Amino acid sequence: MRTVPERLIAAATRLFAEKGYDRVAVQEIVDLAGVTKGAMYHYFGSKDDLLHEIYGSLLRVQTTRLEEIAAGAGPIAERLHAAAVDVIVTSVRNFDQAKVYFRSADHLADDKRAEMRGERRRYHERFRRLVEEGQADGTFAGTTPADLVVHFFFGGVHHLDSWYHPDGELTAEQVGAHYADLLLASLRP
Repeated sequence: MRTVPERLIAAATRLFAEKGYDRVAVQEIVDLAGVTKGAMYHYFGSKDDLLHEIYGSLLRVQTTRLEEIAAGAGPIAERLHAAAVDVIVTSVRNFDQAKVYFRSADHLADDKRAEMRGERRRYHERFRRLVEEGQADGTFAGTTPADLVVHFFFGGVHHLDSWYHPDGELTAEQVGAHYADLLLASLRP
């Protein structure tokens, strides 16, 4: 049995992904979660707090996984490939959460938006250090700045919600492998 906060997050995620953050009332969330408004406000101060938690939980998972991959002992090309696959797979496996962020991050209050951007920037900086590591040892070409490589790659990741369908022809792993292959091909010396 899910806890009250888990039920609220699941309900908000589903509704925000289906309708959009600004089209969902708190009453809809609590009705779907099967709780009272009082229970919601006990755990979350606002609808904005739910939005913040929806994306934050996904980003925390992705950051932990990226750190584990980056710290691995394999060659840099394998670690970067694994990191690129992972961000696609975790985004697709948590597709409603990812869609909510891609579509609704601008609805966060300024302080929460700044916090989320900071966390996402730290994730991107860690990913960038993998690119830089490969550029420094000659595995990857150094002709394109690592920042540009990361912005280009994540530009594609952040648009998954506009075309990817979980019931489509490609699995999350296949899409991730294609994205990772394209990334590594662009870095060949």
